[in-house]
Amino acid sequence: MGFRIAKLIRMPSFSKTQETAKGLEVPKGYLAVYVGDRMRRFVIPVSYLSQPSFQELLNQSEEEFGYDHPMGGLTIPCGEDEFLNLTSRLN
Repeated sequence: MGFRIAKLIRMPSFSKTQETAKGLEVPKGYLAVYVGDRMRRFVIPVSYLSQPSFQELLNQSEEEFGYDHPMGGLTIPCGEDEFLNLTSRLN
């Protein structure tokens, strides 16, 4: 019996059309989110969605953007450092 440790995958930022053209797909069980002023793309495990600290970020995102996210994906309204700190604690 083994344990699988989820990890954060940082993907380069591209427009939605470039992502499709370059074949940057999100692996099964993961979710792409955009974070920070430069809208860096991160691919995170969907298991993060059930964590209370991550749900707080989702609530902030809903308040700021509603369901209309400018990048076409889920945009998280926090700095990259804050996001990386949170996700490192979730690992």
